[in-house]
Amino acid sequence: MRTYDFTPLYRSAVGFDRLANLLESAARTSQDTGYPPYNIETTGENAYRIEIAVAGFTPDELNIEVKENLLTVTGRKTANDAPLDGGATQKTYLHRGLAERDFERRFQLADYVVVTEANLVNGLLSIALKRELPEALKPRRIEIGAGTPLIEGQVQAKAEKAAKAA
Repeated sequence: MRTYDFTPLYRSAVGFDRLANLLESAARTSQDTGYPPYNIETTGENAYRIEIAVAGFTPDELNIEVKENLLTVTGRKTANDAPLDGGATQKTYLHRGLAERDFERRFQLADYVVVTEANLVNGLLSIALKRELPEALKPRRIEIGAGTPLIEGQVQAKAEKAAKAA
């Protein structure tokens, strides 16, 4: 395995510490086991969906949390070998191919991306995301007037006139 040292980036780039942290966390999480598998798709101009294969998990065993632009999905499986009827018998497997193990998946979200909903259907956890820009950051159109141009003297005269009127 390869490890990268990002400390020179911290020393020479002022104000880019968030970018360096993202690179560092990406290098760290690239060594994951790959469980559970997931898809990330775009469903619109500012809409996304993350689908995670969580076969065998119930909604009570899954947790979705967003904190500081980090989406964390965790699955904690309750005891699988508990008796079905409450008696003393336990399940006996001839082959156990379903993983059903605990997991934690983390996704770094961009600024202003929020989780709008989450659904679990047929073993597929679907998380809908949407980018919601504040009004101050949205582009706006500025109308151009067709009036006569004001020269510097006219601007000062209008300012003085407005000051006297107030």
